[in-house]
Amino acid sequence: MRRPASGLNCLCPLEKRNKERASMAQSRRWKAVSTILLLLATLAGCTGAPRFKGEVVVYVAAPLSGFQANGGQTVVGGARLRAHEINQKGGLLGYRVQVVGIDDESDSDVAVEVAQEIKEKVQAGGERVIAVLGHYNSGQTLAAMEIYKDLPLVVITPMSSNVALTQKGYTRFFRVIGTDEAQGRVDAEFLVRQLGARRIAVVHADNEYARGLRDEVVKSLRALGQEPALVVEIKEAADTQMPAVQKVKAANPDAVFLAGYETEGYVFVPELREAGVEVPVLVSDGCFLAAYIDESRGLAEGTYVSAFTPSHKVVTDAAWVKAYQEVEYRNPDTYSIAGYAAMQVLEAGVQKAGTFDADRVAEAIRTVTVDTPAGRMEYDAKGDLREQRIFIFQVRDDEFVQVYP
Repeated sequence: MRRPASGLNCLCPLEKRNKERASMAQSRRWKAVSTILLLLATLAGCTGAPRFKGEVVVYVAAPLSGFQANGGQTVVGGARLRAHEINQKGGLLGYRVQVVGIDDESDSDVAVEVAQEIKEKVQAGGERVIAVLGHYNSGQTLAAMEIYKDLPLVVITPMSSNVALTQKGYTRFFRVIGTDEAQGRVDAEFLVRQLGARRIAVVHADNEYARGLRDEVVKSLRALGQEPALVVEIKEAADTQMPAVQKVKAANPDAVFLAGYETEGYVFVPELREAGVEVPVLVSDGCFLAAYIDESRGLAEGTYVSAFTPSHKVVTDAAWVKAYQEVEYRNPDTYSIAGYAAMQVLEAGVQKAGTFDADRVAEAIRTVTVDTPAGRMEYDAKGDLREQRIFIFQVRDDEFVQVYP
C-alpha cells in the first residue's frame, strides 16, 4: 500500500478527532434509524399476521398414493383449509396448527407402520403432536388404533364407518360420519320401500369396510322381510369383475347393491350394464366421488349412491371453493368436507378444554355442539354421532343429485 504524499491526505490530531466524532455521530444516527425500522417492521408483523406461541402438529393419515389417492388427498385438503383458517385467526390456543399428510397406501400393514412412526414422533418430543385425523378406510383405522389407543392423542376419523371401531372402548376416538349400521338400514329401506325391490343382489369388496356394510345391509333386508337373492364377494380394485357380473345376471335380481369403493364401482357397474342387466343399482358411500362418474364411461348414469355427507356443491359456496383451491391447488370433493369437519371437531374440543391434554380434549368433544358443512355434530360416550345422517344421490347428467331424504 502506498503512503499518502506529504501535506495531502494526512490529518492533524485535531482534524482527526473531529472526523472521528463526526463518524461516531453518524454511526449512532444509523443505529437509531435501524432500530426504528426494525421496530416498525415488528409492529407491521404484529398487525399483518398473527404471532404464535409455538406450533402443534396434526397428522392426517390416509391413502395419498395408489388407487385411492384422490379420496385421501381431498381429506387432507379439507383439514388444511380449516387449519389455515384457524391460523389466520391467531391459531389454536395461540399455537400455529401444522397439518402433515401421511400416506398409509390403503394397506393395513402400512397403516401400522404409519402409527408406529407417529408414536416415535410423540415419544421423541421434537414435535408437539396433538391429534391424528384418520385413517380413511376402516381396515387401516382398526389396525392403527391398536397403537394410537396408548398414546396421548385424540383420533378423529373422517371416513371410517365400521361399527366395531366405537365398540372397543377407545376413550379418545371419534368419527365425523355415521356407521355402517346406519347406512345399512337406510340403504335397505331405500331399496325395498322407495324402489320396491324384492330380489336384491348384494355385492361387496373383500375388505373390512365392504364386509361390515354387507352384514348391515343383509341384516336390515331380513328385518324388512327380504332375503337377498345373492351375496357375492369381489376383489378390491380388480381390472374386471365379470365373474361376479355373471353370477348377478344369473340370479335375475330386481335391484343390485354394491358395497365398495369407486375403484370397484367404475369397473363393476359398466360391466353389469354391458352384460344387459338394467335393474336399479345402489352403490355405497365409497363410490361417492367424482371418479366413479368420470371413469364409468357414461354407464353410471341413473345409478344411486348413498353417502354420509352432503355434496360439497350443496353445502359450500364459491368463496369456500376458492379458499380450498388456494390452499390445496385442486378442486374440492365430497371427502374434503369430511376432512374439514374433522378439524372443526378437534378445534372445538381444544377450545372448550382450554388445553391440548388429550383426555380433557376428548371429554370436551363429548360436550360440544359443532356446526360443520356436513351438519351439526354432537357425540355420545363411544365417539359416535348422536344424529347419523345418510343421503341418497342419483347420477344425472354426470352429476350427483340428492333424491333422498
